[in-house]
Amino acid sequence: MLTLIITGTPCTGKTTLARLLCKRFSCKYIDVKKIILRYRLKKGYDKKRKCKIIDEEKLARFILKEINYLQKKISKKKFFALIIDSHLSHYLSKEHTDLCIVTKCNLKVLERRLKKRGYSKTKIRENLDAEIFRIC
Repeated sequence: MLTLIITGTPCTGKTTLARLLCKRFSCKYIDVKKIILRYRLKKGYDKKRKCKIIDEEKLARFILKEINYLQKKISKKKFFALIIDSHLSHYLSKEHTDLCIVTKCNLKVLERRLKKRGYSKTKIRENLDAEIFRIC
């Protein structure tokens, strides 16, 4: 079974792509947000950006733990791949990844999506800059 990660700037279509691939190719979906909540991987809160600060090393360990668990649990079922969806999924080591997809988005579309989510002007600018300079 393959392990695919989908990463990229928030609002670029990671979840949409992951769900489409899962439906089309019989894949198992791993939602990193749920892993962060389940294992309490928040190590603080950034008041300026109004977001959680995640312990990336612990996150990578718990993603790997989830992959191993799911591979054992679903070994008899014929899934094509595990798909890991998150702008943080690139913290999983390349030894455990078969394919990494980085989503991209038109800047005007991205800005509209970020505004719709209620992001602050600073956070929108930061995410647009990340998209422009191709920084996950």
